[in-house]
Amino acid sequence: MSFGGPQPGGEQQGQQGYGYGYPQQPQQPYGYGYPPQQQPPYGQPPSGPQPDPFPGAQAAHTPDWSALAAASEARGRRKRRLMIVGAAVAAVAVGAVVATAVVATNKNNDQAKNGGGATPTGSAAPTDTVEPAPTFSSVAPLPPPDPMDFISDAKKDKAPLSPEGLFPGQKLTMNDRVYKKGATSSTTNCAAVTQGGLGPVLKNNGCTRVIRATYVKDGVAVTVGVAVFPTDEQATKAKQQASGGIAPLVGAGVGDFCHKTVCLRRTNSIGRYVYLTQTGFTNGKKATTADKPVFQTADDLGTFAFNQLYARGRAQASAAAGAPGE
Repeated sequence: MSFGGPQPGGEQQGQQGYGYGYPQQPQQPYGYGYPPQQQPPYGQPPSGPQPDPFPGAQAAHTPDWSALAAASEARGRRKRRLMIVGAAVAAVAVGAVVATAVVATNKNNDQAKNGGGATPTGSAAPTDTVEPAPTFSSVAPLPPPDPMDFISDAKKDKAPLSPEGLFPGQKLTMNDRVYKKGATSSTTNCAAVTQGGLGPVLKNNGCTRVIRATYVKDGVAVTVGVAVFPTDEQATKAKQQASGGIAPLVGAGVGDFCHKTVCLRRTNSIGRYVYLTQTGFTNGKKATTADKPVFQTADDLGTFAFNQLYARGRAQASAAAGAPGE
């Protein structure tokens, strides 16, 4: 691309070194386009009117006022047309909104006159509807009754008490061990059904009743006795002071046992009840620590007595929890 500088091969006959497109002139000493006789001395400006080195340039930059005026008028007409169209569109939109409002108002008035109508399927429920809030009592609920409360005090322990209630049926099954029930008894003379020093202990602590039952299995017999006291404190003292044991109860197919021989005696309590066992061989054999059937029988009947007494308290607690006003 050329910027008007010397071109390769431009040193030809009649071509100028720095041509700007003017008519070719004979080579002058200082080629500025002046006639030779008017060339000023070096370093001084020329005098008098000078020829225009760029003829036609002034005419090329003169504005065309007629064209500009026509363009301005065209723009004005276009702007007025846009304003008229925008006003018409706005008028149509306002009319549509007013018509919609009138239709909605008439519809609401018709519904009010006719008692309203069913909510169409899928429509939203009124936002001002107030649902009833759940209410909660500020009073904490009472805890369920404790079974021990009922079997620890005679004032609450009102359920019937009998040998058949504590020792029901004709036999007792503990796991796979079956015991046949023998004789049963109930007496208010607590000391009369004891051995050794147990009688005075029961009497001094307020014993009111003793219920007994005998069971037998494979030549081993056990009498379990339940001594009843007014409170659990009295029963606990009787257990701690106990000596001797409950007297064996014979009869109903069970012969004499634990007389003039060694038997296993145990004493425990729950609530206002002390339960005792005396276990030995029906043939009069002396029981030793190696006789596992004796210990197993004593364990089974002691566990059964405990379970029966606790079940008595649980039944009364359940009845109290379901009673009105409790």
